[in-house]
Amino acid sequence: MTQRSDAPAVPLDVGAALPTMARGWSRSTLVDWCDLIDDGPFSSISCGERITFHNTEMLTTMGAAAGRCDRVRVLLNLAVGPWHHTALLAKQVATLDVITDGRVELGLGVGGRPQDFEALGVDWSYRHQRLDDQVAELRRWWAGDSVLDGAPPLGPPPVQPGGPPLYSGAMGPKATARAARWADGISWFDLSLDATEVTAAAGRAADAWADAGRKGRPHLKVACFVALGEGSTPTLRSFTENYLAIFGRRFAADTAATATLDDPSALTDALLGLADTGVVDEVILVPATVDPRCGELMANVVGALAPAR
Repeated sequence: MTQRSDAPAVPLDVGAALPTMARGWSRSTLVDWCDLIDDGPFSSISCGERITFHNTEMLTTMGAAAGRCDRVRVLLNLAVGPWHHTALLAKQVATLDVITDGRVELGLGVGGRPQDFEALGVDWSYRHQRLDDQVAELRRWWAGDSVLDGAPPLGPPPVQPGGPPLYSGAMGPKATARAARWADGISWFDLSLDATEVTAAAGRAADAWADAGRKGRPHLKVACFVALGEGSTPTLRSFTENYLAIFGRRFAADTAATATLDDPSALTDALLGLADTGVVDEVILVPATVDPRCGELMANVVGALAPAR
């Protein structure tokens, strides 16, 4: 997409999630959005993971997206580690890395919904330590170690040496400190892409990296809900309230009322504001509708601001 001559180049990547959390998902939704994202100005394609919700399963969906998309990075944003058998997750992610010729990134978190753990028959306790242990095993097996003594190494070998980059979904100070020991960066969320809030989160992550003796700053991804097009304001608020309903209707309704990324100007301003901070590496736009027109309008905004790639 041609960049407007009067538009400043935004020095950050902007990815787009598949609208798996919106109502009305179908095969045509997958095909239309994969093509739109891969052909557009976006840097990555992604989706999230929930169990007791109407969304599609993440790894299956991203496998289909990996087969459809030839250019963008494939971001699992994010897998709830304690839900997964680690050896199987290692094999699934390595397979995606081979399919995409090394374009996979893996977000990992501990989950915040006990209901999903119960539905899977997975213990809620000690999940932070379990995730730390899983990361060590993923790294070891992707490096070629065997899962069992006397067994062949777990394959296929990832295209990316040592496996894909790992991003932590940590938000609190204790979880961020743990993530600083193993993650390449943080994959965060902010409903309105507020530059002050995102800058503060980036500062906390940078401090944790320094305290852990890590060189450089952590890479930072930040996701947000977006609705553009006809009826965008009620669409965004309804989507946000529905997504957060598990935490209580009052909280969900109050939070949804603060969702603001419902027109191109608001999204443009938010992206420019984050670009000015210099602390964000990638913004992930999560559409609140399966309507491809929303994706087209997202692409118009991002294409107008993106430096030529």
